[in-house]
Amino acid sequence: MGTAMPLVNDVHSRLNPTTVVAVMRPTSIDELRAIVGEATRAGQALSIAGGRHAMGGQQFGSGTVLIDMGGFDGVLAFDRQQGVVEVEAGIQWPALIAWLVANQPAGTPAWGVVQKQTGADRLSIGGAVSANIHGRGLAFAPLVQDIESFVLMDASGEMRQCSRSENSRLFSLAVGGYGLFGVIVTVRLRLDRRRRLERVVTITSVDTLMAELDARRAEGFLYGDFQFMTDEKSLLFMREGVFASYRPVDDKDEDTDGQRELDEIAWRNLYRLAHSDRAELYRVYADFYRSTHGQRYWSDTHQLSVYIDGYHEEINRRSGTTVPHSEMISELYVPRSALVDFCLRAREELRRLRTPVIYGTIRLIERDSDSVLAWAREPWACTIFNLCVRHDPAGIAAAGEVFRALIDCAL
Repeated sequence: MGTAMPLVNDVHSRLNPTTVVAVMRPTSIDELRAIVGEATRAGQALSIAGGRHAMGGQQFGSGTVLIDMGGFDGVLAFDRQQGVVEVEAGIQWPALIAWLVANQPAGTPAWGVVQKQTGADRLSIGGAVSANIHGRGLAFAPLVQDIESFVLMDASGEMRQCSRSENSRLFSLAVGGYGLFGVIVTVRLRLDRRRRLERVVTITSVDTLMAELDARRAEGFLYGDFQFMTDEKSLLFMREGVFASYRPVDDKDEDTDGQRELDEIAWRNLYRLAHSDRAELYRVYADFYRSTHGQRYWSDTHQLSVYIDGYHEEINRRSGTTVPHSEMISELYVPRSALVDFCLRAREELRRLRTPVIYGTIRLIERDSDSVLAWAREPWACTIFNLCVRHDPAGIAAAGEVFRALIDCAL
């Protein structure tokens, strides 16, 4: 009897179970080159994964050899003069941020990461490059703006240095290329000065949001997002929300004693309310954020967040369902002048299809002029929907219908 082939899946949605030939976790260039070379000689396709949070299934290929880059997790070099760090592509954001904090003397000007994905932290830098991610910056392009260069291993096992001046075409293809052009091995990231930020919290409306975002940018705020009410029974559904923005301040105090933070118990309660009582969810969430108005954060570590692996299993047990459920995230982009109209249309479709929104937020992104497969083709307003999906054919079909309807709204 042959050995069963591994079954892999993404962490968040759990909607991409994929059978692969093998999972290989190299820890050196020689091991990686051997895996690539053997696959090339055998005509065997490869797929590449890091943190396994991507939900489109793009990090898994049925019948492929899956390269798990988690063994490439070191910091290789740090240029303190220019603010550039070189890392192995499998390192995840918490490890990189912690390394930078630990390896710069306290009380001196320090460097930190510019942006990362929000909502989860255990995501690899190589995956971030491959997806060309973005964070909650008010005036940032996608991650490509922060990439100095990277080293990519092609199908022949050759290492190619890629930057805007060297192998520039390959650079622009591989950023946002989802691993189609080779294995990203190392990455040189541009950093920014680590600084203290003050959180400013208001309750506002999507009708005035773009004007408020423009005002914040003009005042020098660096980060911000708008988390809209998800209670579909309310007249304020997808209209009112919590607008949190962050401005640089002179405060150098690292003491965070007395600051209000959501612990794991509080997050579990919010997850529960998101599925059972979205009116109460908004009240609790808005009250908490209002209580943090004026708190101080570091520009890098404020981007870290709590993610509880497998949190939906508890929700499934509480609901008594016999069919697993999970969340699926999608992000849709519209011209900023069309944001209000888009939200109104999306609200109508979500109500028509009786689809609850578990979490929703609106952010900004600037135009990406560097990558070939650019998703930020102009300055967009980005709206993120986190929808609950039932894991049976009818539930998956219903999710497909609502996501297509939202895409049509954006178009």
